[in-house]
Amino acid sequence: MAISSTHTVLSCNSYEQKLFRSKNQFSAPLIGPKTQLISTSSDRVKLAARSHTTPRVLSKPTEAVPSETKTDKPRPKPEPDHPPLAETWREFHGENNWEGLLDPMHPPLRAELIRYGEMTQACYDAFDFDPYSKYCGSCKYAPQEFFKRLGMDHYGYDVARYLFATSNINLPNFFKKSRWPQVWSTNANWIGYIAVSNDERSKSLGRRDIIISWRGTVTNLEWVADLMDILTPVSKHIPCPDPTVKAEAGFLDLYTDKKVDCDYCHISAREQIETEVKKIVARYPNEELSISIMGHSLGSALAMLSGFNIVETGLNVTTDGRKIPVCIFSFAGPRVGNIGFKERVEKSGLKVLRIFNIHDVVPKSPGFIFNENMPQMPQFLMKFIEGLPWTYFHIGVKLQLDHKKSPYLRTEEDVGNFHNLEAHLHLIDGYHGEGKKFELTTGRDPALVNKSCDFLQDHLMIPPNWRQDENKGLVRTPDGRWTEPERPKHV
Repeated sequence: MAISSTHTVLSCNSYEQKLFRSKNQFSAPLIGPKTQLISTSSDRVKLAARSHTTPRVLSKPTEAVPSETKTDKPRPKPEPDHPPLAETWREFHGENNWEGLLDPMHPPLRAELIRYGEMTQACYDAFDFDPYSKYCGSCKYAPQEFFKRLGMDHYGYDVARYLFATSNINLPNFFKKSRWPQVWSTNANWIGYIAVSNDERSKSLGRRDIIISWRGTVTNLEWVADLMDILTPVSKHIPCPDPTVKAEAGFLDLYTDKKVDCDYCHISAREQIETEVKKIVARYPNEELSISIMGHSLGSALAMLSGFNIVETGLNVTTDGRKIPVCIFSFAGPRVGNIGFKERVEKSGLKVLRIFNIHDVVPKSPGFIFNENMPQMPQFLMKFIEGLPWTYFHIGVKLQLDHKKSPYLRTEEDVGNFHNLEAHLHLIDGYHGEGKKFELTTGRDPALVNKSCDFLQDHLMIPPNWRQDENKGLVRTPDGRWTEPERPKHV
């Protein structure tokens, strides 16, 4: 039984409980006279109503955490003048490049960023990292039960396809492989999924939302050193008429390589995207559609390439000529391409919101020296530098976060912590604008930060790396043996 990534119970109103994963039956136990498992929604409501009962993570705040962060303070209610999401989604999807929404942070946009971020985090929560499992490198759950097993079924999306990549390319610190001789696949790794909003959710969103979510790396940043740091023409991998448009060779290989004799990656990630997006768009010919692409870390680079691929090849154009809006939510992503790639993306109408921690090393690579932050220089010199094979440019609107503003997080230098996705979602929750005080807003549990790292202050008493599978995934058979159960094939 996997412990879900979802939130612990907070003393909040019913609206917030519904919005922030209150249906999770694996919520952390509460501190009170009688600690018990919270198994139903009614139990949760009753417990939340007890004024003497507070969530475990903040039951005894110390002076290091301001009183404003205590959970017994009433949570702010949604602003009454915010129109429904169905009427404003295009703004949050980047129609006006998020102008006036980021500083100060617009509350409904914050909720959307956290929602998309949690659907990106789902890639980590469902991924089998255990080298002692024969399914290491795969997804733990079948597509039809993916969101339910993660406590996210109320998000209102259905998985349409899993995404796989061949592990034969030179990114050893990204791919995970089992130590056992008998494994689910010798060539493939699960790297994400495509999902579609169901009818009920589509009604509240104001459109049918197609999401593409890419897995990255949790804390291991050694994959950065694996990059070839060589720009290569995109046209060699993705149809593009301009040979000066270039992207990092390793990212392109990961997106376009395949292994023809492998059940999972006999077609490339690019071909998997193209096939499924075409199918979904054709399935809803008369509906308003959107394509939302998310990725963290290396997954952000794949999000950028898949978004470019979709708009460059016209996969977002319907049979009657309508253009489906395509937006990328990039979390802690690296640079992907050169100035030509940047300009091509900007002209295409592809929207990109780049969310990152200013202390994280990954968004500063590749292109540590020559990048979009170069000082002004003569035009002839700039043109020369822009043409170098190691000059990279970020794309899109940026949302800069600073983990040092959060009183919940440790101050020790740890580059893995700085890169952690759950930490980014925590920072979004408390961000109100440049120079403004950090204050948690949505009721999201800070304990989620330590799910796969050790970043929270010790006085919060949340153990590091707390998310684990019960008994390492082993189950006891009727004859008393402990074995790893078989998983169905997910292609």
